[in-house]
Amino acid sequence: MKKTIILFTLAIFSVSSYAQNKAPKFSFVKETISLGKIPQGVPAMTTFEFKNEGLQPLIISEVKPTCGCTATEFTKVPVKQGQKGFIKVNYNAATFGPFNKTITIISNSTEPSKVITLTGEVLKKGK
Repeated sequence: MKKTIILFTLAIFSVSSYAQNKAPKFSFVKETISLGKIPQGVPAMTTFEFKNEGLQPLIISEVKPTCGCTATEFTKVPVKQGQKGFIKVNYNAATFGPFNKTITIISNSTEPSKVITLTGEVLKKGK
């Protein structure tokens, strides 16, 4: 009886670890991008590029910026194994000073909630 329980437990762990290895996985070129010093009132855009390192297609269901000053666009089709996708971020540089904005990505990845960061400094108009 003990052998049966041990074999059953090992089988469950084997199946669950195999399933995790097949799951989609983000591999970003950069998880933080600095826009540097940008002029006030001039929107700035950048692109976060990623690759699916998993065996199953990576599907992004939602991309949530921390505030209304940041707009996003992203790859809407499933990203197959080894293929690349993107998260485009448009920052409205209305308020001067340093900024640190996070964008949360919801997906079917091994890390279902992934955070990327946009940093920089908005220079006051006339400087």
